Amino acid sequence: MSLTSAYQQKLAEKLTILNDRGQGVLIRMYNIKKTCSDPKSKPPFLLEKSMESSLKYINKKFPNTDVRNSTQHLGPVHREKAEIIRFLTNYYQSFVDVMEFRDHVYELLNTIDACQCHFDISLNFDFTRSFLDLIVTYTSVILLLSRIEDRRVLIGMYNCAHEMLHGHIDPSFPRLSQMVLEYDHPLKKLTEEFGPHTKAVSGALLSLHFLFSRRNQGAEQWRKAQLLSLISSPPAMINPASSDTMACEYLSVEVMERWIIIGFLLCHGCLNSNVQCQKLWKLCLQGSLYITLIRDDVLQVHKVTEDLFSSFKGYGKRVADIKESKEHVITNSGQFHCRRRQFLRMAVKELETVLTDEPGLLGPKALYAFMALSFIRDEVTWLVRHTENVTKTKTPEDYADSSIAELLFLLEQIRALVRRHIKVIQQYHLQYLARFDALVLSDIIQNLSVCPEEESIIMSSFVSTLSSLNLKQVDDGEKFDFSGLRLDWFRLQAYTSVAKAPMHLHENPDLAKVMNLIVFHSRMLDSVENMLVETSDLSTFCFHLRTFEKMFTMTLEEPTMLRYAIAFPMICAHFVHCTHEMCPEEYPHLKNHSLHHCNSFLEELAKQTSNCVLEICAEQRNLSEQLLPKHCATTISKAKNKKTMKQKQTSKKGEPEKDKPGAESHRKNRSLVTNMDKLHMNLTELALTMNHVHSFPVFEHTLFPSEYLSSHLEARFNRYLESLLRQASSGTIIHAPAMQAFISLPREEEQNFSAEEFSDISEMRALAELLGPYGMKFLSENLMWHVTSQIVELKKLVVENMDVLVQIRSNFSRVDLMASLLPQLMGADSVLKRMTIIGVILSFRAMAQEGLREVFSSHCPFLMGPIECLKEFVTPDTDIKVTLSIFELASAAGVGCDIDPALVAAIANLKADTSSPEEEYKVACLLLIFLAVSLPLLATDPFSFYSIEKDGYNNNIHCLTKAIIQVSAALFTLYNKNIETHLKEFLVVASVSLLQLGQETDRIKSRNRESISLLMRLVVEESSFLTLDMLESCFPYVLLRNAYREVSRAFHLNRVPASVH
Repeated sequence: MSLTSAYQQKLAEKLTILNDRGQGVLIRMYNIKKTCSDPKSKPPFLLEKSMESSLKYINKKFPNTDVRNSTQHLGPVHREKAEIIRFLTNYYQSFVDVMEFRDHVYELLNTIDACQCHFDISLNFDFTRSFLDLIVTYTSVILLLSRIEDRRVLIGMYNCAHEMLHGHIDPSFPRLSQMVLEYDHPLKKLTEEFGPHTKAVSGALLSLHFLFSRRNQGAEQWRKAQLLSLISSPPAMINPASSDTMACEYLSVEVMERWIIIGFLLCHGCLNSNVQCQKLWKLCLQGSLYITLIRDDVLQVHKVTEDLFSSFKGYGKRVADIKESKEHVITNSGQFHCRRRQFLRMAVKELETVLTDEPGLLGPKALYAFMALSFIRDEVTWLVRHTENVTKTKTPEDYADSSIAELLFLLEQIRALVRRHIKVIQQYHLQYLARFDALVLSDIIQNLSVCPEEESIIMSSFVSTLSSLNLKQVDDGEKFDFSGLRLDWFRLQAYTSVAKAPMHLHENPDLAKVMNLIVFHSRMLDSVENMLVETSDLSTFCFHLRTFEKMFTMTLEEPTMLRYAIAFPMICAHFVHCTHEMCPEEYPHLKNHSLHHCNSFLEELAKQTSNCVLEICAEQRNLSEQLLPKHCATTISKAKNKKTMKQKQTSKKGEPEKDKPGAESHRKNRSLVTNMDKLHMNLTELALTMNHVHSFPVFEHTLFPSEYLSSHLEARFNRYLESLLRQASSGTIIHAPAMQAFISLPREEEQNFSAEEFSDISEMRALAELLGPYGMKFLSENLMWHVTSQIVELKKLVVENMDVLVQIRSNFSRVDLMASLLPQLMGADSVLKRMTIIGVILSFRAMAQEGLREVFSSHCPFLMGPIECLKEFVTPDTDIKVTLSIFELASAAGVGCDIDPALVAAIANLKADTSSPEEEYKVACLLLIFLAVSLPLLATDPFSFYSIEKDGYNNNIHCLTKAIIQVSAALFTLYNKNIETHLKEFLVVASVSLLQLGQETDRIKSRNRESISLLMRLVVEESSFLTLDMLESCFPYVLLRNAYREVSRAFHLNRVPASVH
């Protein structure tokens, strides 16, 4: 074929287009195979019983189905022909795409043979790679086609429906059906078709021999060569990492294995005639038991090759070679790859450390980064496909690696380093291209003995493009695009690789070397992200999810690997690279898989971390309990009775000595590890992994690992909160203002929960530190939900007693009427109980807010001052919206406010029934009346005694005051009414009710009259809207003074017997 014809054939363009098209067709075949193998996604008519006879008939008679004379068999197809056409069109067209792809591939292969192209991976890398990729892709398409069990039914049924609908068969059907029949035994047919192409294929494969042998070296050879080490030769550290075959240095070994195995499978004739081919083939057979066709579809190398070669005469020695190689793989490959992974863990860790410390080295040593990524990816993918497919083995440890997380983590670290310092890489390689590559290329072009016009134009454009580069382009953030230059170089490779070309590339190796170097340098400017995908994409995990999950589980079981566990969710971001524009229907499924597994990994890590935190809390509690007074009784007893103990020492020699608190801190040597040590170590590792990255993208979503941990901690601490508040409402725990904590009441049985250890001010600070501002906001919202649920019930009780409460409000000072009205009230005890629960919740929130305030002041003192100052400017005349906005800001910092904005918002969000705002306001007013007239009922409760040392009551009724003040403030703010006026009304009605209690003759009803009277003082102290003067006007202060004296006297009288005893 003439040179002009070679130009016109556009070999480079056709290879580029067909390879991309082939990938799309291959993915479509994979998608059809997976869809039809799953009953959930299979086309519905393939599962219908009414269609069974039709399906059997089509499959049996394929391709000769007589539509007109087979109505008995094809009746169901006729009835649903339109639906079948609609549903199967995509399937059918995909099979037609395979046929058309096949035609184009063979046309191109014939053209390449006619041109007598020369392939050499070290010279015309792009040309050789594209040629071998096309062969592998085409073979994979045909193999997957043959693995679709329903292919005949799908094609035959579509054609029947088409003929029924249009009166004639589909034009593509005769050739398509013939192709399907020919590839029932795909490899035999393929070997026949590829016979004429043996010379080109074997030539391309033989060029891999040196490279493949070098890349298959063991860990010991890597170690001797100090592979990937930047510090092995300090003087050469800043020298540019270069190679005559730059792209070959990070070329995937898995890709080369596919080329060699499939290439020699199709063109096996050269194995008996060429010793070098035979050596390369045997070396490749000793590497893997399985090679990947696409995703999780694999080729069982030795079985498939042996089955094929056994059917040929004169291949007995080759079959023996296959069996020998298989034994070698089974015996040695597991440990071979295990040692390589161990080496890579150390070597890449060193590389990552050096590059992190000196990112400037990413300029001259960028090649090392991509080599490291490629080597890791090869080892991981080898392990994944063998773990997934080798089910029966005597050495399962060969296919399991508990330290795989570290490799995955290092891969992500190198990727992150390259992305982070992209500008360093661009600046370095831009100068390299402009100041070195352009000059060297210009010299080489001038020294060429032969340079045709077309080639001369292309090479001259290279020099001019490179010479025009300057650093300002990088500083200005200009987007580079050298895809045109690289495509021109691809074209040039094709032009200079045909037999009749006036200039042959293999006669000008220097040109090939410098151009391969230029291609790499140009990719460092415009396609670093593509390079990262090419060298480190692990989207294969998307199709080996069981293995992926198993590796993650193994990582969690290995304490030293916990810090690397974040790599698993981060790798889910790679799954986006599985998608192809020719198969858009896959996108949502791949996206769901990716997000689901990323979420599950992060959830599990967060769960493990929160569990570890709680285990440490439990361990600390156990250590704290050892310091309780009850545990020192034995020690004190021994000290008092030393003489007696000495006399009895002989009889108690066998009795073990109990460890004293603090004994766990004494170590005889450093190897002793306590449970607390292990927990702290685990927590440190888990905290490192959860905080390794702030966020990362997965498809269109951005995930924040620390938020998963926050939500788990919030949930755990809310459970603790609910437990605390539930016991407080049941009376086993009380709020003690004097101690600024919740405390557990003493009980006869063993105390299981010591509330004061978990709810004092230091614990509240710790809680605020742990949860952070958003966590505290979430906590507050959770508390407000509990409050509003109680308010809803209180409103119901008010509505039930509406008529009576209206009369009481008008006649509260008339003793005679009150005597008849009060007994008519229903649920007074429930009102007091529910309001007390609200008070307990709000008291806890106030303590939590105080903890938040202290933490916020510590972390952001420069913000706390302005916030407090702004709050001081709020007056009763300030617009309520402005007031609430300022209070919301203050509340977020933990500053207490007269009106709780969170409570106002929570009540406002309650779904109002059909009642009008006026009626809602009326209910709020009557609620205060209900509470005021119900206060005397508290006197009958024996636990309503005011404790001086706790500054509260054993039934938490002192919390009523906070509930009354804050709920009133929120309600009347919401209804835009005067808060002070309504609180004064409450004060008056409550005073009258309690004063009437002083005239009660029943001693049981007035048992704790003095203690209940003190609630009036607490109400005033709690509110900024009320003053002691207001209280004095309706409830004489002398009564409060007498009440304090009586309570104090009773308290001391109760303590006397205990102290005397």
